[in-house]
Order: sequence, then structure tokens, then C-alpha cells
Amino acid sequence: MDSTINGKETPDEEKLLNPQFKKLRTALQKYIDLKNENHPWDSIALERPKLVLGDSGGAISAIKDRLHYLGDLNDAPSDDKYDKDTKDAVKSFQSRYGLSPDGVVGPNFMKALNIPLDTLIRTITINLERVRWIPSELPKEYIWVNIPDYKLHAYEQGKEVFNMRVIVGSAAHGTTIFSGNIKYIVFAPYWNVPTSIVKNEILPGIKNNPNYIKNHNMEIYGKDGKYPLVRQLPGPDNALGRVKFLFPNSYNIYLHDTPNHDLFTSRNRGLSHGCVRLSEPEKMADWLLRNDTTHYPTQVIDSLMNKNTKEKWVTLDKTVPVYLVYFTTWVDSDCKINFRKDIYGHDAKIAEKLFK
Repeated sequence: MDSTINGKETPDEEKLLNPQFKKLRTALQKYIDLKNENHPWDSIALERPKLVLGDSGGAISAIKDRLHYLGDLNDAPSDDKYDKDTKDAVKSFQSRYGLSPDGVVGPNFMKALNIPLDTLIRTITINLERVRWIPSELPKEYIWVNIPDYKLHAYEQGKEVFNMRVIVGSAAHGTTIFSGNIKYIVFAPYWNVPTSIVKNEILPGIKNNPNYIKNHNMEIYGKDGKYPLVRQLPGPDNALGRVKFLFPNSYNIYLHDTPNHDLFTSRNRGLSHGCVRLSEPEKMADWLLRNDTTHYPTQVIDSLMNKNTKEKWVTLDKTVPVYLVYFTTWVDSDCKINFRKDIYGHDAKIAEKLFK
């Protein structure tokens, strides 16, 4: 039997819904109401490369009107000046869309501002469908990685205690969506090179340079069928960096450090082979071991990460849930709706089923 009444959830079903579902449903209604107002939504053209504080004329009036319409600019526009209030509104919009919040109106900003209302409504609807599968109540302590947002959030007693930038799988090597439990921290880890990388990268490298293995601080420690087993030794250039966090799973996905932290400044951080690289791995280690400061005070963790040359496994006294999720829109703690790019094309697949 259908559990909805006139398309709405019954009281019993409401109890099973995650609070994010209710927030998104409210946002959806807001955008439907905006569409029903038949407010002009023509594409706005920028007449110069960019707009900054102090500029006037051009498309500023239309931009201010739309920012007001979407709730980023409080007061209705009365002139065509790019003033401080307008800059703050632009920064608010940029933050909601995952753009650099620099207050500069340029091509990326305009592309986001010109997304049709119908497209936004569809995106919200798709994510409403996704959030149905999130439990109504999450654990008091957990880690949340939203892949399209390239960000990790840590929660304690149900409240966010920190967040950090992450690098996720590229479009060709997408990070799998699933949940698990962090059980181990491995300091100064070996990197056991996957067979696919041995086949496609290591063996061609050896063919071109006999010293390839030595030059990359690697060793061959066995054989698996016709391919050698290769691992990279612990050290500053190890592909996993100085530490990794394991939540046993069949996908061989985990969280880890990286020797190349410059990549975290990039806006689009879909760059890995599937695992999740952390911008602040030491903060993660400190947090996971915060209740065992007798054995692992901050200085010991720092030493294990930066001075240890031998791999060391630490088993957590209590596993910590981790959720790898895929939301291209959500309502944040400030009740603002956020949108991100559908980096893996998952939205398009769901849309084919929802909007036939």
C-alpha cells in the first residue's frame, strides 16, 4: 500500500526521515514557488571580463536582482552599483555553489547564476530521493565525506567539530558510495600498489628505466599470477603520505595523507584513483586517538607520522562510522541551500528514472 497521502509522507513515515530530507523538501517548495512567480529568468550576459567592488553599469542591476530573488542579497536593488552589500551577496552565492568566495563576478559565477530554475528543482528532487536512504538518526560520533563537495566533516555528540578539504576519485576512478567503520590507523604505511597500476604504470616505467623501482622507493616482494607484487616503502614521498585510516571494505577504499598538499588548493579535487586524501591527516589522527592520550599524546602522534621509518598499526578501542556520500545539493547548518557539480554523472542516471 502507498505510504503517502496526496504525495506527502504519513506521520509514521515522517519519523523515519532524516532531518536533511525535511530541510530539502522545504527548499524544493521554495524553488517551486519562485518558478510559479514567473519572475524573469533570462540568461544574464556579462559585458566585461569581470566585475569588482566599485564597478557600475553593465549587467549589475540584473545580477543584483537575481541575488535578491535567491535570498543572497537582502534588500531589493535600487541602483547599478557594485557596492559592499553586493559583494557580500556574491560571496554568499559563491560559497553556496562551491566557488571561491572572492566576491569577483566572472565566468564561473555567471555560469552558476544562469542555471535555470527547472534544473535546480530537478537537482533538489534527485537529492531528496538520495536522502531517503540516510538513517533518521546518525551516530553521535561519525565522519561524513561528501564526494561532490570535496570535503570531510567530523561530528561528536551530533555536532560538527571540524572539517577539511579532501581529494576524491577522478571521474574515471570514482570513489564508491558506502559506509563503514574506521578500525585502524597505520602510521608510516607501505603503499601496496594495486595490480592495475603495476600493469599500466609500474611495468612500463621499469621497461623505460631499469632503476624505476629504486628511484621511486619501491620494492618487489612477491608475485601474483603474472604480475609482480610491488609496494612503496614508508617515507616522505610515499603515495599514502605519513598515515592512513582503514575501514575494512571490499572496495579497498580508505582515507590517507598525501605527499602533494598543493593539490588541495584546486577547486576541482577529483584526482585520485578512488581513495580519499586528507588535507589535515594529523588532525584526524589526533581526534580519533583523543581518548587515549596516555599512549598517544599529540607529540607521540607527530613523531609516528614524521619521524617513524617503520610501519606501525594502531587499533582503535572503538570503531568510528564513516559515510562516503554523494549529495549535489543540501541545506547547511545556516539553513542555506548548497549546490555542487554532478562530477560522476550520478544525478543524470537518477533523473532518467525520475523524469521519464
